[in-house]
Amino acid sequence: MTRLRPFLILAVFAAITLPLMPLQQLFVWTWPRMARVFPMHYHRLVLKILGVRLKIVGAPLADGPALLASNHVSWLDIPVLSAVAPISFIAKREVNGWPFFGSLARLQRTVFVDRNRRHATGNSRDEMHERFKAGDLLVLFPEGTSSDGIHVLPFKSAFFGAAEYPDVLVQPVTIAYTGHRGLPMTRRLLPFYAWYGGMELAPHLWAALAQGPIEVTVHCHQPLSLGGELTRKQLARHVETLVKGSLAAALHRRDEMG
Repeated sequence: MTRLRPFLILAVFAAITLPLMPLQQLFVWTWPRMARVFPMHYHRLVLKILGVRLKIVGAPLADGPALLASNHVSWLDIPVLSAVAPISFIAKREVNGWPFFGSLARLQRTVFVDRNRRHATGNSRDEMHERFKAGDLLVLFPEGTSSDGIHVLPFKSAFFGAAEYPDVLVQPVTIAYTGHRGLPMTRRLLPFYAWYGGMELAPHLWAALAQGPIEVTVHCHQPLSLGGELTRKQLARHVETLVKGSLAAALHRRDEMG
């Protein structure tokens, strides 16, 4: 069954996703509110297909303007976070060119950022400004890359520039991969789900699908805002500390259960 599981999951995923892609494109063109919330309901279905049981701690923001700042563990973070709230992502420009996944990112109204070109970055900031004015929730991975699911890399304060617009809240979010087949996730199994370093996407995805159902905890912390004496660097450090502490606590509870 383990060998057949990836085939079955991908077949069901394709059967559901391919017909819904043109529908979401129609929403993007004609119904902005539905274009915002439809991916959330779609990704909740995707998690069921993938066998991911989601536990939400705290109260996720339902409306913007807001920036959700989260640690980054895996490609699985995308459907996990998308199932929590009606969000869009801030992603590196290269994602836009990825086969199939780039199309999904565009349909979710991702803001693509070219971090190597000053002029292009300015254009992205203008786009984020417009999205915040429209009341959107944007997700930022301030580590700049994914990690091993046990540690949190330093948060880059420059990425929090998007929070400098008026009335934009910042909600720290922690993702913890805590369970596997009803038991605590072990350090041996975690690399099947944490996608980082030089891991190739296709074989990693296949191995993850073959391993079976998992549990993921998403901790939504109290929203913050820039203002007063809180600078961008201080905000980045504060959010990083919150996420580190929350991840450590979630993994500690997991280890105690094991």
